[in-house]
Amino acid sequence: MSMIDEAVAALSAKLAGGFDGSAKFVIEGEGAVIVDGGGVRAAADGDDADVTMTASVDTFQGILSGDVNPAMAFMSGKLKLDGDMGTAMRLGSALG
Repeated sequence: MSMIDEAVAALSAKLAGGFDGSAKFVIEGEGAVIVDGGGVRAAADGDDADVTMTASVDTFQGILSGDVNPAMAFMSGKLKLDGDMGTAMRLGSALG
């Protein structure tokens, strides 16, 4: 199973109640996943979101497992954000 497939499965399970907004996770060296009203899926070229978050595979896996706090990852520079910070904060709360 690819990292993108694992990410889609993990995010789908964590966000089973849905998510109000759209977010794109760029996993360095692997690809991207998008979360929006349609659910969670591998991102296609040109998919735009309210916020785009970029992280390494290790950081992303840590966030999904709960070992890495998204806010701390952002403050330490391990997670980069581009777009709406409010959407990123709502997503961080939903993942927690």
